[in-house]
Amino acid sequence: MKFQILIRFIFLFFCLSMMIVSAKADMDKGIEYYQKRHINSTGFNASKNLINQAIGHFRNEIQNPEFEKDAALYLLKSYYYKGEFATQEKDEKKKVFNTGKTLGETYIKKYPNSPAFRYWYLVNLGSWAQVYGILAAAREGVADLMKIHSEKIIELDPEFHQGGGYFMLGAVHFKSPYIPFLLPWPNNDKAIKYLKLALDTGKPTLNQKVYLAQALKRNKQNDLAKRLLFEVINSKPDSINLVEDLDEIEEARQLLANF
Repeated sequence: MKFQILIRFIFLFFCLSMMIVSAKADMDKGIEYYQKRHINSTGFNASKNLINQAIGHFRNEIQNPEFEKDAALYLLKSYYYKGEFATQEKDEKKKVFNTGKTLGETYIKKYPNSPAFRYWYLVNLGSWAQVYGILAAAREGVADLMKIHSEKIIELDPEFHQGGGYFMLGAVHFKSPYIPFLLPWPNNDKAIKYLKLALDTGKPTLNQKVYLAQALKRNKQNDLAKRLLFEVINSKPDSINLVEDLDEIEEARQLLANF
């Protein structure tokens, strides 16, 4: 009898071990596909295949308590990438960003002290606002949400994602319209202040430079704005973030053409 119990215990332990190994393999496979997301891209238009593969693996693991947090964070990154670079149809973009927005809302409640969840929620939220339009963004209070969560990221970890909190706060000051009584806080001087803080906090990123250049141009600081845009154009795209960097380089070219 004792021997049978021991055999059953060993069998259950073996099955559990295999499930854990399988789950880790699924998570690792998702990360591998995510890191290869730029393969088969055409300029700043990405292929759907690899990012869809990554999303499939992360979806499998979000139900697993051991890997749920990492899977959810990678899903937020993947939904943004898919919607922004691997999807051309507006209705599909809406669906993807809405999924990212909803997922982000869930996980910032579950992990309120995680700057990463707040940051990638805001990335999806900003893209959601772009595809759904200004009226939908106003109804959702997107500008205020962006400001609140950006400030919280700075409070939690000002160095997160190369000054990502400062960048988000500067970007929302730049992009949001000043509306007396309704939205009285957007200010381009503050946009410049926070975007400069982002550049000074970590390794400057191309999107930080592009946003700062636009804010400087709005303040008629054209020479400095042009210098930043030329820096972006002359940058070598990162091998992993290839599509994202090529998109920023193209935007910098277009902005320079309009000076």
